[in-house]
Parts: sequence; C-alpha cells; structure tokens
Amino acid sequence: MKIIVTGGAGFIGSAVVRFAVQQGHDVVNLDALTYAANLQNLASIEDSDRYSFKKGNITDGAYVSEIFEEFQPNALIHLAAESHVDRSIDGPGAFIETNIVGTFRLLEVARDYAKGRKGFRFLHVSTDEVYGSLGPSGAFTEETPYAPRSPYSASKAASDHLVRAWGETYGLPILLTNCSNNYGPFQFPEKLIPVVILNALAGKEIPVYGDGKNVRDWLFVEDHAAALLLVLEQGEIGRQYNIGGENDVPNIDLVRLICGHMDEAAPSGAPHDALITYVQDRPGHDRRYAIDATRVRNELGWSPSVSLSEGLKRTVDWYVINQAWWEPLLERPGVGERIGTKL
Repeated sequence: MKIIVTGGAGFIGSAVVRFAVQQGHDVVNLDALTYAANLQNLASIEDSDRYSFKKGNITDGAYVSEIFEEFQPNALIHLAAESHVDRSIDGPGAFIETNIVGTFRLLEVARDYAKGRKGFRFLHVSTDEVYGSLGPSGAFTEETPYAPRSPYSASKAASDHLVRAWGETYGLPILLTNCSNNYGPFQFPEKLIPVVILNALAGKEIPVYGDGKNVRDWLFVEDHAAALLLVLEQGEIGRQYNIGGENDVPNIDLVRLICGHMDEAAPSGAPHDALITYVQDRPGHDRRYAIDATRVRNELGWSPSVSLSEGLKRTVDWYVINQAWWEPLLERPGVGERIGTKL
C-alpha cells in the first residue's frame, strides 16, 4: 500500500513507519517535528526508496491536501498528537489545536480525497485514557462509555468522536484503535519508563506519583505497530479495536521490575530500587486502566508477542547502549522537570 503516517517521527509513529517499510509498503511521514519528534528514530530506513519525509503541521489543510494529491495514498494512519498528560495540565491549548483541530483538518482533506475512490482507509490511533478510570476490577471494551479526566484524554476523546462522525455522516471509510501504554526503544525521555531508566543510570531519585498503586496495561511498541498494520489491512470499516499488552501492573511494581533489570545492565549502581522516591500525585491521576483486546484477537487474530519482562529487558538494554540517542533530548524544554502541577 501507499500510506501517509502523521506523526511518524514520534515514538509510536516511527515504529509504525519502520514496520510498514519493512513490510514492503510505501510511506510518507508527515511530521511537524515538535519537541518530542526525532528523525533519528528512522535512521534505519531513511535511505529506503519506500520512505519519504514531509515536514508540516496537520492543522495546515492546504499542505496536507498537496501531499495527498502528490502521493495518491491508499491509506492514512493518524498518529500525530500531543500526548503527555502532565504537559496537557500546564498547557492544554496545544492539545486542543493539534488533537482536535488537526484531526478535523485531516478528516476534511481525506473526505475530499476519498470521493469516487475505492479502497481508501483512514485509521485513527487513540488511547485507552478516553475511557476514564477503572475501579478495582473489569477492563475497557469498545463499548465502554467515554469519560476522559485530563485535558489530554478529553482532546483525544473529541478527536475519536470527530472521526466516528465523519464516518457516519460523510461515509468516510474510517477505523479507530485505542491502545494501552506503549513502551520500548526510542521513547521520548519524559515518559515513565525512560525516566526510571535514565534516572537510575544517573544515580538520581526515581519519582513515583502518589502511593505508586496506579495500574496501567503495558504494550510493547513493536507489537502495537504490527497490530495497527493488521487493523489497517483487515479491519472492518467503521469498527473500533482496543489494543492492549495484557500486562496490568501497578506503577511501583513496574518501577521495581525496571530496577531489577538495571541491576543487571548497570551493576555498579545496584540496588537501583534504593533510588525510588514517592512524590506528590498528579492532579486527576486515573487510578487504573486495563484493556480487553478480545475483539482484535478474535476478529483479526492479533495478540501481543512480547512479554513485559522481555520487553523491559530489551528496553533497558537499548537505553543503556544508546546514550548518543537520548542524551541530546535531555536538553529539550521540560525534560527532566516536574510538570503538570499547575492548578
């Protein structure tokens, strides 16, 4: 296929671009190169004849339309988004602009482009955070009512509703996915797992919000990329698919698992769990997420292939040996600072 990927220089986006090119698809990566983007994520395929990069913002409908007309894609995978909850607390405006207005612009370009064309698909990639916070039991299904509780999740929920509406009202051939927390190599160093690894390497305190018992489901990013391509190729138009790693773990347990791998990868700093420090909780911090991925498993045959222990080991080892990748990113605005506390 010929696929446009928005946000393809980000963490998940670059994994999708790499995987799609390796699978023989032609890919245009449209990315505005904001603070969390990094073209080094794509060094392994940047010279491929199947890959090209376009710098631009999804809110620029005229430019996006030019790319559509030039490339003539069969599909679009929409990953471009502001995604850090803490940043959304301090500055929600960027989340409204990119996640809501940007998605609207893409939908309008795609709607015009898809008229009279057969086979085009618009895959919108979202998050389990749109469902809100779970109690001590149960899991999110595709029928779970939306109940977002942060500016980030609210902006993603709004974009989901727009995509679904453009499918119902205008007949745009859309697909939606909602994933759990991703992790793996190339993740920007403001997210939990890279923060733990890099602080452990530096001998710094490892911050854990609140009592550390907030639960998340963890999905290895390469498993997610494979799932997205499968949904794009075989998913039923108009259908929503939850994608999860089946690894529901309290944050404090996750941090201790990472510390255990760090003790092996960097034994001079062991025991790294001595660096764990509990800090003031984040405002509106959802207590528990869990994904029920029955639909994507039963209908499309997908299931995660990487266990949490294996994925964490691979991730820790990657960060330990790739200092040249992450060290320059520590200088970017907000990285290494406690943000998301403004009320």
